[in-house]
Amino acid sequence: MVHLKPHRGTWARADQPHTPIDAARALAGTDPDHPGDWTPVERRFRDGHTETWGAADARLGGWGPDSPVRLVMATTDPGTLPEKATWYLAANLPHPASPHATTSTHPSVGLAEIVRLYELRPWIEQSYKQIKDELGWADFQVRSTRAIKRHQTLVNCAFSFCGDQWFTPPGPLDTTAPDPCPDDRAERGQSHAPPAPTALLAQGLTRRPGMAHPRHHPATLDIVP
Repeated sequence: MVHLKPHRGTWARADQPHTPIDAARALAGTDPDHPGDWTPVERRFRDGHTETWGAADARLGGWGPDSPVRLVMATTDPGTLPEKATWYLAANLPHPASPHATTSTHPSVGLAEIVRLYELRPWIEQSYKQIKDELGWADFQVRSTRAIKRHQTLVNCAFSFCGDQWFTPPGPLDTTAPDPCPDDRAERGQSHAPPAPTALLAQGLTRRPGMAHPRHHPATLDIVP
């Protein structure tokens, strides 16, 4: 399943849609009272609140509900298709009524399941970012295949441990244990500020900087042994 740009063009007949957004606009229905080709899908967010989106199968070129690759739209407003709240998805999960549902190696799913699966993308990308940046998954270059697999195993173990610690509720606080970070001194040690100068290092005003004359030579220094 991949996300498509709304204006990604493809070859089609002159009277047919040429971009995903054109295919979405060709669908019937503009609001919940007149859904048309759109199916209400409930999205549940992490904080517990829910939103009702509209999802639909569209046709674009060789993509469609009866093709090996489906074009699925999901949006908060089918009438306006807001840029920040509209998904254009190409999925190889067959439609339940598609002739490929019985021959495909992937299970057939409805619109609600496709929307639910795509909701996981931000979490997956965030996990990849943490694994590569914080746990060193990207530091496997110029190694053998066995070393890369071992490196990936260690990184996955570290990520699993971090996730377990994050979601595990804290236990009772042991008030008798010593404080591992006592706050009895400054964070970076004692401050040693230099004393303020009591005399000028140079008298008068400094001259403006300028280029030296090409015929001027510095005086020769006599080195006394």
